[in-house]
Amino acid sequence: MKFKHNFFNLIYNMSILDAFKKKTDDKKSKDPMDPQNMGMLQRMAMKKLQKMSPEEREKLMKKVMTPDNIQKNKADILKTLEQMKKTGQMNDHQIFEAKKRLGLL
Repeated sequence: MKFKHNFFNLIYNMSILDAFKKKTDDKKSKDPMDPQNMGMLQRMAMKKLQKMSPEEREKLMKKVMTPDNIQKNKADILKTLEQMKKTGQMNDHQIFEAKKRLGLL
C-alpha cells in the first residue's frame, strides 16, 4: 500500500508542476510582425514607432532606408516580404511594387 500512496503523490505533484511548464510554440504564428515572435526590444521599438506621428515616422524611415542599409539587409527584407505574402498581408503586385521601390529587382 505504501507504493500505491507514493505513486499517487508523484502523479499529484507532477500535475501541479505542469502549470509552470514552458508553453510550446504551437500557438505562435510564422508572421514576423506578430509581437509574439519579437524580442522585448523589438516590441518596444514597434510600440514607439506606432506612437509616432506620420511625419516623424516618414523622416525616420528615410534616414533608415538608405540604399546601403537596404543592400546590407536584402535577405531579411526578401524573407519578410515572402512571409507577408504567405500570411496574406500582401499580394504579388504589392510585393513587386515594394521590391521595385526598394531597388531589389
